[in-house]
Amino acid sequence: MIYYLSQIGNYLHEVFIDQFDWWVVLGLVAQIMFTMRFVVQWIASEKAQRSVIPFAFWTFSLGGGTLLLIYALYRRDPVFIAGQALSTFIYIRNLQFALRERRAARSVT
Repeated sequence: MIYYLSQIGNYLHEVFIDQFDWWVVLGLVAQIMFTMRFVVQWIASEKAQRSVIPFAFWTFSLGGGTLLLIYALYRRDPVFIAGQALSTFIYIRNLQFALRERRAARSVT
């Protein structure tokens, strides 16, 4: 049992201490931004008591997704690159729709 705990401790030290650099900081910031999109969506939905996707959701999606793509490119991870590259285009398109809807709403009032 002590052997396994030591192995787990060694693994955690390698992952979180030995490999720590500015790219890891970028990856962590990107992941926090990406996670915030769910937080703002959840809060907006709770307030409205229905499912809502606020503008900030797409903003955090694009910011976090783009930073994650940069991180994935640096790490040379083909699966991560493919997923984030496609997602980035989807976030941009949804932001275009949201901006168009905002402009239309302003012109009506």
